[in-house]
Amino acid sequence: MTSPAGPLILLIEDDPAVARFLQHTLTANGYRIAMAERGKEGLHLASQQVPDLILLDLGLPDIDGIEVLRQLRTWTRLPVVILSARDQESQKVDALDAGADDYLTKPVGLAELLARLRVALRHGSRLATGVIPNEHTLGPLRIDLTRRQLWVDDLEVHLSPIEYKLLIALIEADGTVVTHSKLLRAVWGPHSERHREYLRVYMAHLRRKLKLDPTHAPLIATETGVGYRIVT
Repeated sequence: MTSPAGPLILLIEDDPAVARFLQHTLTANGYRIAMAERGKEGLHLASQQVPDLILLDLGLPDIDGIEVLRQLRTWTRLPVVILSARDQESQKVDALDAGADDYLTKPVGLAELLARLRVALRHGSRLATGVIPNEHTLGPLRIDLTRRQLWVDDLEVHLSPIEYKLLIALIEADGTVVTHSKLLRAVWGPHSERHREYLRVYMAHLRRKLKLDPTHAPLIATETGVGYRIVT
């Protein structure tokens, strides 16, 4: 009896050596791979094959990867993970604000790549089904969205309305990166992007409340200069 086919990843990458390595590595880990060397070809394959995830390089020979991403976001919420040699914080923020689910800088370790793909696929599955569980458990954290109650190590923790909104925005992202700008808009409204000091202060308060036991690993990870992610 054959095992079910794994998720289909569309790899848009123009470097033949990188593409071959990723094809071999991902296939060995149970994924199916479709490949494109150019942005226009990748857009066509995305519409024809409807992959489960797109792994996108930014330095493509015909269309810049950010433009590919913008065009994808006009018609699909398929998870897109950027894999690029561009490592400036502003470039990462631009890609994430344009709709990328995650951003990895080349070279990347295999374990991290596979972990980030799993997170993005899970997030994409929830977006596709529209099913968001009423209860979440993340390590020592348990939250009931219906009752707006939160427990850490089985002790109830009371959050302010702003702290609660921040936590929900991170949980809904399901382990993918949420940029500073997105968090500010989600919590303080559409004209709040310049007030990052608010975000730093309230995020510090939230982190303290979510770590009652000092031996626990942090539940909120910082992507320096970019944003935050919940640790799933």
